[in-house]
Amino acid sequence: MKQQLEQIRTHALSSIAGTRAAADLEALRVQYLGKKGELTAVLKQMGKLAAEERPIIGQLANDVRAAVEAAIEQQSALLERQALADRLEQETVDVTIPGTRQEVGHAHPMYQVLDEIKDIFIGMGFQILDGPEVEQSDYNFTRLNTPDDHPAREWSDTFYFDNGSKALLRTQTSPMQIRAMETVPLPIRVIVPGRVYRKDEVDATHSPMFHQIEGLVVDKGITMADLKGTLNTVIRAIYGENTVTRFRPHHFPFTEPSCEMDMQCHKCGGKGCPTCKGEGWIEVLGAGMVHPKVLSGCNVDPDVYSGFAFGMGLERLAMGRFKISDLRLIFENDMRFLKQF
Repeated sequence: MKQQLEQIRTHALSSIAGTRAAADLEALRVQYLGKKGELTAVLKQMGKLAAEERPIIGQLANDVRAAVEAAIEQQSALLERQALADRLEQETVDVTIPGTRQEVGHAHPMYQVLDEIKDIFIGMGFQILDGPEVEQSDYNFTRLNTPDDHPAREWSDTFYFDNGSKALLRTQTSPMQIRAMETVPLPIRVIVPGRVYRKDEVDATHSPMFHQIEGLVVDKGITMADLKGTLNTVIRAIYGENTVTRFRPHHFPFTEPSCEMDMQCHKCGGKGCPTCKGEGWIEVLGAGMVHPKVLSGCNVDPDVYSGFAFGMGLERLAMGRFKISDLRLIFENDMRFLKQF
């Protein structure tokens, strides 16, 4: 039995020293020290020994158990240190390698231009207002001196909510002229950016939903010269001092006299191309002096006060600012296009 115990000690210590995994070490513990292990099997034969041999063999068995347990504990600590070293080696980060660049978003090109325009007008003393996109026909048409038989009021031009409805998707931000004169103390200098809706066919310069910037100035002594000076200042601030503009006579129900402002085509320089439909000019905005009927309808005395109003197409301004040839690119959200800005 003494020889068996020595053999168990030798084999166990050798096997334990050769383990490379915690699972293998646990298997050896069970093999030698478990309830059905080799050392336990030997100790069960103690009853066959003579009385004088039992203490000697018992002491040897305890020594063997202690040696095996110590070897297991030592090897377990060694395996843990090795596992930690392996993990650290696998997870080592080379801090000298450049990190992965994180893409940062940016403002849409159209809103970049809008921010520029806001800054320009704020610098000129204007206030920025917002208004409802679902509007009443009274504000969108009637109080802007638009007669009932005007083509813009037809179902073919305007998005009404139902037949005979007085609610519609605003066709312009001009209704805010009325709302501003109702709520803002005189003198008034405001711009109103926002979405507007018209039944336009989609092409290189038109969309059924687009953005407009309405402007309104009401004060004593306002003239057409103030209108032209203000708009030329804004356009040249956006596109540069050499930008070429022109004003053409036009008609709007809510302004008198009325005009349209064109900018020389950024794509062809006035020679004619698909972007400007061969004309060499791109319409930028409509404008004019506020009609006396509109002023008096808002309890503003037209004999004392005068004013001008204008409506800019934000998409067309962005097209000119960034040399974009097709308005549809602004709405398609193609990242290849947007990343250029």
